Amino acid sequence: MSALKDEASRTDLLNRLRRAEGQLRGIQRMIEEGEECIQVAQQLSAVRKALDSAYVRMTVCFMEQELAATMLEGKTGQADLDRLLGSVETLLGKVR
Repeated sequence: MSALKDEASRTDLLNRLRRAEGQLRGIQRMIEEGEECIQVAQQLSAVRKALDSAYVRMTVCFMEQELAATMLEGKTGQADLDRLLGSVETLLGKVR
């Protein structure tokens, strides 16, 4: 698999991860300060959704990038498509 090459996509993903990181720090602080479990659980749910959203966005970026590269290289064979779809299936299989 390749690395994300599009600067805007990388920036978007990094911003999403930084927000999630901030949420996690907030959750740690809530636990340290003795907040109620239901409030901590709500925040944990929110950060999970944020991370899932970032993961899906990364997967879409990967698909766009790989499809564009395949098209530019003139690769239209079934083997190339199968390889790409196998990679996408692997990535999506990691999402709960």
